[in-house]
Amino acid sequence: MQDRPLTVETVTGLVEDAGAAPSMHNAQPWKFRFLSGARTIHLRADLDRAMPHSDPTNRALHLGCGAALFNLRVAAAHAGWEPTTRLLPEPANPELLASVRLAGPTRPDDSLAALYPAIHRRHTSRFPFADQEIPADIQAGLGDAARQEGAQLAFPSTWHVETLLELAHDAEGRDTLDPTAFEDVALWTRVDAATADTATDGIPAYAFGPRRRDGKAPVRDFAGRRPVADRGTATFEYTPHLALLGTADDLPADWLRAGQALERVLLLATLQGLATSLTSHALEWRDLRWLARDPRSAMGYVQIVLRLGYGPEGRATPRRPVHEVLDIE
Repeated sequence: MQDRPLTVETVTGLVEDAGAAPSMHNAQPWKFRFLSGARTIHLRADLDRAMPHSDPTNRALHLGCGAALFNLRVAAAHAGWEPTTRLLPEPANPELLASVRLAGPTRPDDSLAALYPAIHRRHTSRFPFADQEIPADIQAGLGDAARQEGAQLAFPSTWHVETLLELAHDAEGRDTLDPTAFEDVALWTRVDAATADTATDGIPAYAFGPRRRDGKAPVRDFAGRRPVADRGTATFEYTPHLALLGTADDLPADWLRAGQALERVLLLATLQGLATSLTSHALEWRDLRWLARDPRSAMGYVQIVLRLGYGPEGRATPRRPVHEVLDIE
């Protein structure tokens, strides 16, 4: 077993699994390079896919890349390799976000490998969830998953959930007053059927979910004022189950840790039968992001808001072919 080679086919499969991660507007802002002699995969930021209006500091870009990094670790462990990971290994080269050396073959990390079945099952669900409580032990397990990656997951109290919903509503209102606010959404959404069927990135109209007729769930309307055929409307939750994922500090390494924690939470939630969606709408405004923090919590910076519940799974969104995101040396 020790002589088993790390083949191009193996690396291609690992990167394909990594690319199933969520990212802001499904921009998939990552590139990979396999250094065959060193058995190392480099993860780089694809700044051509940055969002200057919604994400001027590239914080969300780092979150998405961190999620892809976690998928890579899970896939490697599932395949029997030990992924030795370094974040930001070259300080003078900030676009190089992480290096993953594949040691072994070895006995896999069972806690990582066990999450593998969820990688391609996990999809963002923009549908209504049932009015059903999430058991305390599941919430505790999700919190532990975040802590394993150096982040914190908090389930806010009822009054703070109302605050978060008000912040999301405030962000929606600001978008209507700022002509540039919708530019990134317009660029990364695919409204017409032909584009939605052929795109390899972005959010296709079939994944928008129904328009919210009533309810309070913070589900972003990616259509805006653009018509979408056969979309329909629905009543969403009045008391949505939200969770805040955050970190003590707010630097690129923290964003990458938060992205890994996010994906660990999402994969575990998927295996636990939960549907999930993400919202960053209020966090795209600096003052609103600060207000999203629960002052009673030790969480320093909120990185993403999760919506969890029992409901229909989301539909798969397109992914870039591996040959577009992987270079081999």
